[in-house]
Amino acid sequence: MRAHSVLPSPVGPLTVVADDGVLVRLYLDPPGPEAALGPRDDAALAPVSAQLGEYFRGEREAFDVPLRPVGSAFERAVWAQLSAIPYGETRSYGQVARAVGEPGGAQAVGLACGRNPLAVVVPCHRVVGADGALVGFGGGLPRKRFLLDLEQREARLF
Repeated sequence: MRAHSVLPSPVGPLTVVADDGVLVRLYLDPPGPEAALGPRDDAALAPVSAQLGEYFRGEREAFDVPLRPVGSAFERAVWAQLSAIPYGETRSYGQVARAVGEPGGAQAVGLACGRNPLAVVVPCHRVVGADGALVGFGGGLPRKRFLLDLEQREARLF
């Protein structure tokens, strides 16, 4: 059964969608009317809400809720690689491409990042340009900067 919840966050309201308790989508912007959200069920999505709250308070560095992102084999490989980037660190699109066995695939990695259905939880914000510049983020560069600053600030505290 598909269900959704809308959660407050420092980067704006987040809409999370789960199928049978497995997170399948996180919208940074309000979803369009064509989005299949299912009924609102805040209780069913309480574990996701709790972990996102901990993340934004600087109490959580990784998520352990069950995930089922839908995408091509290449996209899923990229998303797995994104989840392996340690909290507070970044990688370039080229580094991610090499890690998934596509050394010339930086642009394809960028497209896969743009199609990431689980932003924040699958941390595409940790991918930057080859020179470290902030480039590309479906939620907008101000949100990307906020997320990176949050993680850097927390990393400096330890």
